[in-house]
Amino acid sequence: MNDGVKKMKKLIFIYLVLVSCVLGQSKVGSTAAPFLTIGVGPRATAMGGAYIATANDVTSLYWNPAGIARSEASGAMFSYSDWLADIKYNWAGAMLNLGGMGTVGLSLGYLDYGDIPITTLGQPEGTGENYNPSDMVIGLTYAYNLTDRFAIGGTVKYISQTIWNSSASAVGVDIGTLFQSDLLGLRIAATISNFGTEMQIDGKDLFIQYDIDESIYGNNDQILSRLNTDVFPLPLTFRVGVAMDVLNIESHRLTIGADASHPNDNDESLNLGAEYELFKMISLRAGYKSLFLDNSEEGLTLGFGLKYDFAPNLGLFVDYAYQDLGKFDYAQQFSLGIRF
Repeated sequence: MNDGVKKMKKLIFIYLVLVSCVLGQSKVGSTAAPFLTIGVGPRATAMGGAYIATANDVTSLYWNPAGIARSEASGAMFSYSDWLADIKYNWAGAMLNLGGMGTVGLSLGYLDYGDIPITTLGQPEGTGENYNPSDMVIGLTYAYNLTDRFAIGGTVKYISQTIWNSSASAVGVDIGTLFQSDLLGLRIAATISNFGTEMQIDGKDLFIQYDIDESIYGNNDQILSRLNTDVFPLPLTFRVGVAMDVLNIESHRLTIGADASHPNDNDESLNLGAEYELFKMISLRAGYKSLFLDNSEEGLTLGFGLKYDFAPNLGLFVDYAYQDLGKFDYAQQFSLGIRF
């Protein structure tokens, strides 16, 4: 793909995001920080996002904070997403098991739109300079097993969006629960994500020179003023999920899951996914995202994972996911992690 087409796709995507923020009267696209809804981790993505009841690794920091309490080990992971329009999303997380005191975690997500040429009316082809819009989220998580079957967890996070010399920020909270029944290993989970303050863009790009009354001659027609932008809520999402290991013997495990999602900026939808693990080393995954959602381009997801244990409490894992995005082509995710 040549550079011109890449730049055009990138500009179209950013334009669509900005338009969705302006059209606040529509439920779709009526929130700020939409990057918070990008799924983290190839394992969860390949399972169609049907993951909150399966979450038991580092990506639980994103999907369900309670999930890190169910992990018997500590770990760290880095995930790279080659998303649509050549936009990159990098995410890193780590969790530390404190035994009877619970489990803590730290995560960082960074969405990079790439370099965009600066243009002016006098230089529509570009000034030779570039700017780089970006979105970032930092989260601190704590989870605890209230009983041997029920866990609860929460995340406090700081969210920031920056474009040129303007930015917006907010504080959000994620809350998750996870219950493991004695009925064939059935797991039930519920999460609330991105409950927090509203975002309002501010910065020196919003300063303008303004003439209060153009009908008066001789007054100061260059009064320094600032544009007052609207405020937008975070993409609050409520999820309920179930998962079950329908096959779980020494060398084989088959997990199926389903998540129902209710966001504040779109209609309800359903995610379905499955994971087959062979010899506790090789995993094959498939899923389908956004069932019953008419305005979505998401659909089929596929992926695989490899892991190797050097010792009972030390191992590495690598994961890959492919996600069909319809008119926007597709996205890929890669991750590398360690368990200790």
